[in-house]
Amino acid sequence: MGVVMHDLRLIHTDLKPENILLVSPEYIKVPDYKVSISPPKDGSFFRLLPKSSAIKVIDFGSTTYDHQDHRYVVSTRHYRAPEVILGLGWSYPCDIWSIGCIIVELCSGETLFQTHENLEHLAMMERVLGPLPQHMLRRADRHAEKFVRRGRLNWPEGATSRESIQAVWRLSRLQNLVMKHVDHSAGDLIDLLQGLLRYNPEERLTAREALRHPFFTRTCLLRS
Repeated sequence: MGVVMHDLRLIHTDLKPENILLVSPEYIKVPDYKVSISPPKDGSFFRLLPKSSAIKVIDFGSTTYDHQDHRYVVSTRHYRAPEVILGLGWSYPCDIWSIGCIIVELCSGETLFQTHENLEHLAMMERVLGPLPQHMLRRADRHAEKFVRRGRLNWPEGATSRESIQAVWRLSRLQNLVMKHVDHSAGDLIDLLQGLLRYNPEERLTAREALRHPFFTRTCLLRS
């Protein structure tokens, strides 16, 4: 999807799980041996898996051509790239960032950046991915420059509450988060996500580069 859209010079700008649908509603039941707090009466454990992994992307209402004028803010909050929050401008890489957030959510079952505040959002990014590059912080526009102090993110000094600080500290590093939920291919998945979630949009993987990543190519070889 991303490859086709970006080849057409289109940017979706609102990729999120709600806008990615399974093509078929059919599913199968497979045994699930995880311990449950309230096991079923017959003692069996099952989970439902879709018969087909084919998906379709919907909601192109915010889609724009790269050469068109860009709005200041795009993407639903939790999937919004750092360059958008800092007011540095955006292009195709903002879709790639959203895809990275979606993959983590599919892996863990939880939204990666569950927040509604810009500063807290940036602090969560640093908690999960490490410090934001100083060159990006220095270029923050007038709407976002209040989030920066003395060349670094103004955190936790600028936090709005103790609860906000605790919400950030509860987050795990990306590697630890993935390894909690993935038994195999964790190394490849972590490497892929690190490419999709690079702060600098110019260094972020493109859609085509992501599809060529060993996480996908190696998995295909194992299945064939």
